[in-house]
Amino acid sequence: QAHLDAGGGHRLIKRMPTLADVALRAGVSYATADRVVNARGSVAPKSMTPVLEAVAELGYQRNVAAANLAQRRTYQFCFIIPEGTNTFFERFRAILTDARGRLRPDRVALRVQRVAAFDPAALSACLLALTDSRIDGVALIGSDDPRVVAAIAALRQRGIAVLTVVSDVPGSDRNHYVGIDNVVAGQTAARLLLLSHCGRPGRVLPVVGALSARDHADRLAGLRSTLDQTPMIVADQIEGRDRHAVVADKVSQALDSDPGITAIYSAGAGNAGLIRVLATRAGQPRPVIIVHELTRHTRVALGQGMIDIVIDQRPEEEVARALDVLRQLADRKPIGDQPQIVPAIYVRENLPPVATAGRQR
Repeated sequence: QAHLDAGGGHRLIKRMPTLADVALRAGVSYATADRVVNARGSVAPKSMTPVLEAVAELGYQRNVAAANLAQRRTYQFCFIIPEGTNTFFERFRAILTDARGRLRPDRVALRVQRVAAFDPAALSACLLALTDSRIDGVALIGSDDPRVVAAIAALRQRGIAVLTVVSDVPGSDRNHYVGIDNVVAGQTAARLLLLSHCGRPGRVLPVVGALSARDHADRLAGLRSTLDQTPMIVADQIEGRDRHAVVADKVSQALDSDPGITAIYSAGAGNAGLIRVLATRAGQPRPVIIVHELTRHTRVALGQGMIDIVIDQRPEEEVARALDVLRQLADRKPIGDQPQIVPAIYVRENLPPVATAGRQR
């Protein structure tokens, strides 16, 4: 288009191509071009192909905001998280609840569903129930169980975006994983334990929720891979199902039966039970203690010197990143480079301030 410049001459200003330009180049109606570009309704291949070619030739870029406004669209996202006594997931749910209110003005409807922890049958049933719903994207705590993998595939076949958060399912058809590298987290814990023992032999007691949880299994694998061929020995792991009472009972039995334990690595939850055991042994020499997640229990215990290190996966960042990726997928935009989240490592001296509601709890 020609416009007069300040000197009265003409200059050319290239405008962005419109959907009308795409329709004209493709030789189809505006309505057909709209259905192809905005994925509304079925379009015959003989009409779809020239539209897609015109989009590429013209460099047309879909105006997502305008399309959403015209359709009065509200994004529909669902997070599925385990229920139970896991204080980390209570913190995660609180962050989601806080985000729900803030996202309403941006036309984002956020649902949170709870399923039984370490129950792949319940998780797969919940996922399958969403295949017939009007939903744009699902975020779940992953499980390698074949039923969960099949349910993820069913959602993707319906055009529903699927993210794994916290715990990945790399062999599935999920779109993306948002979280820390759990193998590296276990390796980091092992390196910290080696430093704490200053090259001396030791015996590490691992505590996991369940090895069926991919994140717990990965952390344990990372721990073992780093401690292999060192003076540190990894004892048989305790599976506490993330239940405080179960963890307390099993840790107490392990410490009574194995006085050679010099360190405990809690790769899962149920840390309130671990801390309860440590409190009953106050005044006695205790093992080096490394746990995951900065919750109200671990914060107090770290401040009181009952545990030594907390590795926190920063769930606020995980939720924010997951919501951003879900919107990009719903808008059919490329995700781009999404590096994994780097966890925070806390000791007594660098504890962050207690945040407000919906944040660190």
